[in-house]
Amino acid sequence: MTAVLCGTLSVLLAVVAIRLWDRAGIRIGASRNAARALEGQVEPIVFLFRGTGLIDATPPARALLDRIGGPEDDWTRLMRWIGPRFPDAPDRLAQLSSRARVEILGHEGQGSATLRLLAEDLGDGIWRLTVTDPGADHAGIVVDSMSLQAMEEELHLLRGALDQTPMLVWRLDPDDRVTWANGAYLRRAEAQGDGAIGWPLPRLLDVPRPLPGTEPVARRAAVEDRGIASWYDCHSHRMGEHLMMFALPADAAVRAERSLREFVQTLTKTFADLPIGLAIFDQGRKLQLFNPALIDLTNLPTGFLTARPSLVDFLDQLREQRMVPEPKDYRSWRQHMANLESAAATGHHVETWSLPGGQTYRVTGRPHPDGAVAFLFENITTEISVTRRFRAELLLSAQVLDGLDDALAVFATTGQLVLSNQAYRSLWGPPPGGLSDAIAGWEAMTAASPGLATLRGALTLGDGLPAHAPSSGAMTGPQGQALGWTVTDLSGGRRMLRFWTGSGQSLTSDEAMPTLRCLPQTRSSD
Repeated sequence: MTAVLCGTLSVLLAVVAIRLWDRAGIRIGASRNAARALEGQVEPIVFLFRGTGLIDATPPARALLDRIGGPEDDWTRLMRWIGPRFPDAPDRLAQLSSRARVEILGHEGQGSATLRLLAEDLGDGIWRLTVTDPGADHAGIVVDSMSLQAMEEELHLLRGALDQTPMLVWRLDPDDRVTWANGAYLRRAEAQGDGAIGWPLPRLLDVPRPLPGTEPVARRAAVEDRGIASWYDCHSHRMGEHLMMFALPADAAVRAERSLREFVQTLTKTFADLPIGLAIFDQGRKLQLFNPALIDLTNLPTGFLTARPSLVDFLDQLREQRMVPEPKDYRSWRQHMANLESAAATGHHVETWSLPGGQTYRVTGRPHPDGAVAFLFENITTEISVTRRFRAELLLSAQVLDGLDDALAVFATTGQLVLSNQAYRSLWGPPPGGLSDAIAGWEAMTAASPGLATLRGALTLGDGLPAHAPSSGAMTGPQGQALGWTVTDLSGGRRMLRFWTGSGQSLTSDEAMPTLRCLPQTRSSD
């Protein structure tokens, strides 16, 4: 029994010992594998080139070329990465054929990490380029795989976004050399250069560098390609000693501005032939547009108008030129001008200015979109003179008609009363509104008679009668006096009715003869 128990314990102890030995071996192997992996991570970046063709490269070197990307050959892509980090690399590499070995020091991006580029000529046109980071040699830096993956995904997203954006993005060093550019910039440079581009990258847009301490200002520049100009709005952003440039396509804006200028020029040419003075003020009440007629009408100096004065200065200058109505005092004139501006800005406003020189101007104010306002100056002196002369002639004609002893009334084709003189109003009272009212008034004020019936028929049923054939007759007046009447056709279908007495006495005289010489009630022959 004791022997069996001892044998069992021996077997168990042997099994435990074997398992412990295996675990220790696994840990030792893992440590060795990790060490070997760590040694692989610090493998140098080495390229072998024959001309511009890549012969061989270490895995880190191939990974670097893959991260750079681009449609160019391997040498051009590598130079695009080396250029910003080793600014004098092109000149130093040109010396490699004579020196066989060139060592160049540079910096990693914007940081202070020092990089070393070793270029060796191995003969037979083969160059070996070795890029190392002295500060990271044998540092044993291990990056968390998840963090590395996240950074690579973000880098891929940002690179893809910058390469697909339609705007041009590039970076300038302190010597105004292009040290980096996005895909749109590279594609535009290749299209303009008719082939692959090298280092340093060409500068497509000549945008002045902003002065230190000043706010960045958007500038517009153009890229010429086969006689076609592409316009861009360029913005700058300082990053340390470098300058990031962003160029947004502005062809649509340039076309719109050109169309606007052409439209304004067309309007200007049209306004130049107008006899009416035009002055357009913007929302800030600055003069933006005027035509030559404004200079002729206001006598304002051309230099004053081209200086784009304000509306207040414009009106003050008009007052000095005596081209506004003379006010009683300056305060009332200023208030009147303020009312003119507000009325013109809110709606259509018209004023008539009687100037001290005898001219008469019609000033019209009209609102425009975005708060602008336009003023039209029109010389209506001749129109006012003609109107006044016409009114004087009308007044003279009315006075002549009122001085006649015969009662006169003119009716339009519609029966509307056109005019009547004082003798008619004294005979029949206030003038009627139309022919029907006049006939009703006559019938109410006189007794029925064949003469009145004939007059009514002559006025209402005379459409088929010969033109200008007068119709005459006699009737009893409102006071029982004998009246003769005559209906005469006038131009335009109008008819004139005349009442008169056979004795030659006034129609309003109380001593008018009760009888009248018998007049024919038929139309007289021509």
